[in-house]
Amino acid sequence: MNKALLDVLVCPVTKSPLTLSDDGSELISKAGGMAYPIRDGIPVLLETEARTLTTDERLNSSAGK
Repeated sequence: MNKALLDVLVCPVTKSPLTLSDDGSELISKAGGMAYPIRDGIPVLLETEARTLTTDERLNSSAGK
């Protein structure tokens, strides 16, 4: 994921910053408690496509680094 693009993308629900997951397959919104998929290199920033973070993921400080 391009760093410049990541710097301007925000969660469509909370408008908070997004971070890239450890494996690079999702954009994480800690404030919204959601993970948005990245498909074929394109972030899918639709609430209906996002998954809810588990409690462990929300508490794990390494998630989304």
